Amino acid sequence: MLDTVTPAPEAPTEPLDAYSAAVVGAVEQVGPAVVSVYVGGADEAEQARGGAGSGVVVTPDGYLLTNEHVVQRVAQARVTFVDGRSVPASVAGRDPATDLAVLRAQAAALPYAQLSGTQRLRAGQLVVAVGNPFGFESTVSAGVVSALGRSLRSRHGRLIEGVVQHSAALNPGNSGGPLVDANGRVAGINTAIIAMAQGIGFAIPATTAQWVLTEILTQGRVRRAWLGVAARDRPLDLRLVRALQLRGNRAVEILSRESQGPAAQTDLQPGDLIVAVNGEVVDGIDTLHRLLGRVPPGSELVLDIVRRTQRLTVALTAREPPS
Repeated sequence: MLDTVTPAPEAPTEPLDAYSAAVVGAVEQVGPAVVSVYVGGADEAEQARGGAGSGVVVTPDGYLLTNEHVVQRVAQARVTFVDGRSVPASVAGRDPATDLAVLRAQAAALPYAQLSGTQRLRAGQLVVAVGNPFGFESTVSAGVVSALGRSLRSRHGRLIEGVVQHSAALNPGNSGGPLVDANGRVAGINTAIIAMAQGIGFAIPATTAQWVLTEILTQGRVRRAWLGVAARDRPLDLRLVRALQLRGNRAVEILSRESQGPAAQTDLQPGDLIVAVNGEVVDGIDTLHRLLGRVPPGSELVLDIVRRTQRLTVALTAREPPS
């Protein structure tokens, strides 16, 4: 009679498939730089009860990116790393217009992630979201880039351009965490979902995040040009468009001028219609904001305006808005 021996179970030898390997590689690359951001109290327990979001360290000396709405009412927060360390962090700067904020963690020699340009992204490309949804730290979800170049309205009314739409699952607490490509580079900062929808998330592009980070680190704030006017969108009469050979059928109507603003030093009047800035067509408030966002304060601007039935030009020097 032969003895029977039950063979020991074989150790798994199957390699990860390409998809899994890409996700695992991206998480291993960026995961140590992802933090949980807690706000709302003087100690850790109170802060955890107050609210939580996510963030990603982008410099070895502790600067990290998160959403402005995560830290909108505080100057101090606490960040927790994947290894369990928890350190205080201060708000170095914020930009409500892009829903981004920069924090400085009180720690050094930190693992950090690299920001990537969204020009490298393509629809259908694999992306991974890492964050702190509902307080579950270091949660990973994967999806694809659904679309590029979306526009998203910030809480303060400005239009955020170039937003990345993706299908990686997001939940409350993911705000401020990174959207990562297969190489572990930060392609965006997750910022919003559509309530009751599935697989529709949005991230502020890395190019915008890099600009905001640079402005805050070099200038202490995000600087934007300001005209000093209250205005609204206004359709143009087609007869006026033809008579003045205008290039658009909408404009921005000036309603009033700030007494200390740049426009107050010019001949601009309520009722004037801005149709172009430095030769670029202005077809609404969003376009005007976008054009002003491209130039630093102190820039000389030439406004093409329509006053009743005349086309005029007005030159002014844009400034920063008052704090």
